[in-house]
Amino acid sequence: MRAARLHAVGDLRVADEPEPETDPGMSLVRVTAVGICGSDLHWWDEGAIGDAKLTHPLVLGHEGAGVIADGPRRGERVAIDPAIPDETCRACRDGYRNLCYRIRFSGHGETDGMLREVMAWPSGLLHPLPDGVSDADGAMLEPLGVAIHAADLGHLPFAGTAAVIGCGPIGLLLVQVLKAAGASSVLAVEPLAHRREAAARMGADQVRDTAVGDAGVDVAFEAAGNDEAVGLAMASVRPGGRVVLAGIPGDDAIRFGASLARRKGLTIAMARRMNEVYPRAIGLAERGVVDLGSVVTSRFGLGEVQEAFADGARRTGLKVIVEPQR
Repeated sequence: MRAARLHAVGDLRVADEPEPETDPGMSLVRVTAVGICGSDLHWWDEGAIGDAKLTHPLVLGHEGAGVIADGPRRGERVAIDPAIPDETCRACRDGYRNLCYRIRFSGHGETDGMLREVMAWPSGLLHPLPDGVSDADGAMLEPLGVAIHAADLGHLPFAGTAAVIGCGPIGLLLVQVLKAAGASSVLAVEPLAHRREAAARMGADQVRDTAVGDAGVDVAFEAAGNDEAVGLAMASVRPGGRVVLAGIPGDDAIRFGASLARRKGLTIAMARRMNEVYPRAIGLAERGVVDLGSVVTSRFGLGEVQEAFADGARRTGLKVIVEPQR
């Protein structure tokens, strides 16, 4: 089988490797679609994300779908949950598996990810895909799950108002999730014109480039990963409101004006991936409540993975998908 490994900053190499072996409780999956996430671009462009550094050639990719290749579920199309919690730590026992102390995550640290033709993965983390949900949509269920988890942390009041700062794929999915959750108005803030246009198509009631003033929304979601976006989120929310920080900063630091946040008495929540949301994400996709396909703007084969990452880094489209079986 072929796999794409990151050897150093910007150095992605596709090579033949032996097919992985499966331990009890695991299945072989032929990977059919993998989304390139902003965190993957951090790895590719910086050789790191947050406090995690590239220490060995690593297969990236954590947004994926495929077909089970062995065992009693052979031939079943599935979405691949990328997080393997240990199920024993305090966080897992308390129901916060996304905060597991010893979590293994696809394409991160010591755990190879999905940018390969075949992978072995725990069978319990392979979620059946309905016939009406395509493989590319199946890969998009992971970022949709992140958006759902962020929305959960926001505690949007019934018929409340929200702002989404940063309209990359996560932000665009957040716009759709918030409207589906009953938001009476969603303000989308994004400096790139094509993303503002996408936000309007996906249901944003107001779209702006940067200046928001004091919009007075109930909840603001930051999904850009930079200090300017954090500041805009805090400026847009009402006194006593909530701010959910979902973006990942490149330098592992978040800076904001404490006086504004203190005067407004803001509650700040940090989003960490997602927690037990795949069934809800699949249900939204199956019912057509969220449009996943319109977020995908380009597709590449595994042999074109370097071009795929370069395309994602240019930020001229939305979501880039790699199809390893092509």
